[in-house]
Amino acid sequence: MIKVALVNPINGEASRIGTEGDVPVVVQPHPPISDKEVVYLPFRQFFTDNGQSDGSNDMRVVGTAANPEDFYISARVKNDIYIKTIAIVISDAQATLSSFGNIGALTNGVEFCFESQQLGVVLINESMKTNFDFIQQSAGKPAFGSGIDAFRAQNVVGNSEAFIPVFDLGELFGTPYGIKLAAGTLDRLMFRVKDDTTGVDRFDIVGFGGLLTQT
Repeated sequence: MIKVALVNPINGEASRIGTEGDVPVVVQPHPPISDKEVVYLPFRQFFTDNGQSDGSNDMRVVGTAANPEDFYISARVKNDIYIKTIAIVISDAQATLSSFGNIGALTNGVEFCFESQQLGVVLINESMKTNFDFIQQSAGKPAFGSGIDAFRAQNVVGNSEAFIPVFDLGELFGTPYGIKLAAGTLDRLMFRVKDDTTGVDRFDIVGFGGLLTQT
C-alpha cells in the first residue's frame, strides 16, 4: 500500500481527511491565477458597437439578417476578463411579453453568442424575438411582482415599463466565474441585432464580472 499526503507548500501542514473520506476545501473568490501577484478587480461595461467602453451602447438600431448590428464586450490586450452577469433593459410603453418592447415580435431576433479565437462562434441563443424570449434565457430572473407585472418594472423611461431580465452565466451554464475573454485574443461576448429595434424607448445591455491585473 502506498500512502500519499497532500502538503501545503506554505506551512507544511498535511490536508485533513473527514469522517466520510472527504477532503475539506475552500472555494476561492477568483479564477485560478499564476504565482505572480495578481488582483481580481470588479468589471462593468455596456455591450457596445466597438466592444470598448467608449462605444455606443444604444441598441436601438436598424439591423437585418444579412447585415446585423453587433454589440459586444471584447477581450483586452493584457488582462483576462470574466463576464459573470448580464443585465438587459427593454423599455417601451405598454410593453407585453409577446412583443419586443411594444413593437411586436421581431422577425429575425437578437442572437446571443460567444466568439472565441480558438473555438470560433459558440451560439448561446440563436434568436430572441420577444420580451419573453429574453426572460426565458434568463431562467425567469428576476421577478418583481406577480401576475402581469411579475417581470416588468414601472416608469423606467418616463412612464414606460421595462423588462429587465438578468443572465447569471455561472448559474445557467455551471461556470463559476462566467465566460472568459482571454487576454491578447479576439474573444468577444456578443449580441447580434438582426431587426429594426428603433421603435422602443430603450434597449441596452451591461455586463458584470471581474478583470485580472498584475500589481
